[in-house]
Amino acid sequence: MNNFKKILTFIMILIIIVTLPIGVFANNIFTNSNFKKEKPVKIGVFLSDLENMYVSLVKQDLERMEKENKDKVKFIFFDAKGNKSLQNESIEKALTEEEEYDLFIINLITNNLSDIESTLIKIIKNNIPLILSPDLSKEIINFIKSYKRFVIVGADYKQAGAIEGEILVNEWNSNKEFIDKNNDNILQYIMLKGSIGSPLTYLKTKYSVLALNEAGIKTEELASANCEGMEDCAKLSIESLFLKYGNKIEAIIANNDDMAIGAVKALQEYGYNKGNKSETIPVVGINGIPVAKDLIEKGFMTGTVVLEPENFAKAIYSIGMNLASGIPALENTNYKFDDTGFTVHLDFKEYINETK
Repeated sequence: MNNFKKILTFIMILIIIVTLPIGVFANNIFTNSNFKKEKPVKIGVFLSDLENMYVSLVKQDLERMEKENKDKVKFIFFDAKGNKSLQNESIEKALTEEEEYDLFIINLITNNLSDIESTLIKIIKNNIPLILSPDLSKEIINFIKSYKRFVIVGADYKQAGAIEGEILVNEWNSNKEFIDKNNDNILQYIMLKGSIGSPLTYLKTKYSVLALNEAGIKTEELASANCEGMEDCAKLSIESLFLKYGNKIEAIIANNDDMAIGAVKALQEYGYNKGNKSETIPVVGINGIPVAKDLIEKGFMTGTVVLEPENFAKAIYSIGMNLASGIPALENTNYKFDDTGFTVHLDFKEYINETK
């Protein structure tokens, strides 16, 4: 009987030893299976205004990247429609969603700290990694720079303005006989500006004219219009200003391509900028959107300054995925921080008709 009990005990121990690894193995399979089914990184992209062509093109490029990396990333887009209150509401609503976001990308409408401060505080309290664009005011930078999980991805708009001015310098030197209509050796221009009070507007405006002056070209501003970057406003403004200044207008400098396009359309209504050099008023813009490039190739617009939307989208995607994953923002990228240690500037280049 004792022998039987010993044999039975031995068999039971043997069964436990054999089956235990199977159970552990099964549990490991289940765990690994969950690991393989990890959810994509969830990124909230808060855009300033999809009516802006450049912003719309950046969105399209991000959507393409999502399709190419559908198991890695999921973008959720929010359009503020140029309304800073709506942008804040969208951000704060996203903060309350049951499934948390891994990253916020915010294309800020405002550069006034008072407009965005309470929203930024909530983002920081929720410890959400953050990419801000474009370049920010000093007061916003000073407020947020102590937060360790944010990066500014922007562009050197001082450089953009300077290149815009350089395009006009070359045009003046090549076609002065057509441009300087009153032969006074002064370039009379109209300036089409973006958002009032924006550092970007200031930099583009200042350095486009400075480039002309540094090249020895005297300038005179006939008028300026604040069109918030909108094509329709620019078109109406130039239509009105042309009635006042007419042949005195020798160039139009726009802070972005949308306004430059509006200017060209207005000039064409008066018979200008249809391909005849003697009846062309130089118009320059910034961004390099497809419609502007087409006008340049046709000889209806002088030039633009390009930061390809795809390059901007690639930067915020690469840097954003790093931030969301908790690794250094610029790891395995070719981007570099400027002296601030948290700002990445992307370079512009000129776009002109090389064949004319």
